[in-house]
Amino acid sequence: MSFCTNCGNKIPEESRFCPNCGRPMGDVAGPPLAAPVPVMPTPLDYTIQGDNLQVVRVRLQPGQELYAEAGKMVYKTANVQWESRMIGDTLGAKIWGAVKRKLMGESLFFTYFQTPTPGEVGFAGSYPGRIQAFELAAGQSVLVQRDSFLCGQSSVQVNIAFVKKIGAGLVGGEGFILEKLTGPGAVFIHAGGDFIEFMLKPGETLQVDTGCIVGFDESVDYDVQLAGGIKTAIFGGEGLFLATLTGPGRVLIQTMTLEKLRRELTPVRTGGDERGPLGALGGIFQSED
Repeated sequence: MSFCTNCGNKIPEESRFCPNCGRPMGDVAGPPLAAPVPVMPTPLDYTIQGDNLQVVRVRLQPGQELYAEAGKMVYKTANVQWESRMIGDTLGAKIWGAVKRKLMGESLFFTYFQTPTPGEVGFAGSYPGRIQAFELAAGQSVLVQRDSFLCGQSSVQVNIAFVKKIGAGLVGGEGFILEKLTGPGAVFIHAGGDFIEFMLKPGETLQVDTGCIVGFDESVDYDVQLAGGIKTAIFGGEGLFLATLTGPGRVLIQTMTLEKLRRELTPVRTGGDERGPLGALGGIFQSED
């Protein structure tokens, strides 16, 4: 069996041309072509500065490209060039991409940053919280709460991910929609309060207040369960359900959700931080941020 030197396709002995690309038989060699190796982007030089009002400072180099959620840039040096555009090669791809971004709570356009000479650009979230960096290998993915994407290298893909279990989507606090970030490259997310990180072993389960999940590895199973007995569920102040995360994998949770912050700032409050027994039953496509 021979192989085409142009596309690597197998060519039957009696064929005079490659059935895949049409290359003449005279250009056929014996050994097959090696599979292409994924090209890793140049590592970013960045620092995350601050405490609960953090900013990520990226020292951009020529040839590197960042893209960010609209309105998240805080500053840039004058030599850094920026452009707003939609993702997709065709009109249909651009429209479908815009629909997915709206479902994820993101803007229709991303802003792209490049520089001909070394420069710097900074990004921050829209409310008090922290920034988390993920250094993703080629094909590696992490699931994060909707509307948490801040910025990332252009090699990182931001896609919509649906919660696999109906119960988790209805009452899990994150809605049916999550964001899936896939490498290679560095990507940054923002969420409220402080972050707590767990590395779950296989079969190990973590119970979390609904809405407090920031992100988790694809290997982690996400579901919901009743918050103890009936009395605890009704009078415990945490709602009827708890989110459950089962390892193996990494889990990141937040201490302050945007929904809790809104409740604290509401002029008329009923007192305390508790939720009613039906407080977990939010909208299907909404989350507690």
